[in-house]
Amino acid sequence: MTQPRLLAGGNPQIPKGEGNEPVQAYLDAMPGWKQQIGLLIDRLVLETVPGVAKAVKWNTPLYGLPGQGWFLAFHCFEKYVKVTFFQGMSLAPIPPGKSKQPHVRYLDIRETDEVDEPQLVHWIAQASALPGERQ
Repeated sequence: MTQPRLLAGGNPQIPKGEGNEPVQAYLDAMPGWKQQIGLLIDRLVLETVPGVAKAVKWNTPLYGLPGQGWFLAFHCFEKYVKVTFFQGMSLAPIPPGKSKQPHVRYLDIRETDEVDEPQLVHWIAQASALPGERQ
């Protein structure tokens, strides 16, 4: 199998698709240290949200609940992995990264960052309980 092409910032180019398979292809293609961040996010979402749905759209893994929409996504950039909380302004505490979208907030995870797993799990749990993004 051919390795997916990496786009700007090392983001894997993965065909649009629903389910675990395209998300797993994205995770497998994430370069270097970013892959560990992607695997961590995927594991925490699966452990925290029973029945979670997965998809890849716009070369970005999405997580949501059937009938409720997407609550979380992430994307590789050159120096960080950007975690998107589609209803981030409704989370407590509010994730630190601001967005031009009024409800969206981000968490940028860099190679040297120590991930606060309990906080990330708390945000995932809160986000999954809110109405999701329809995309």
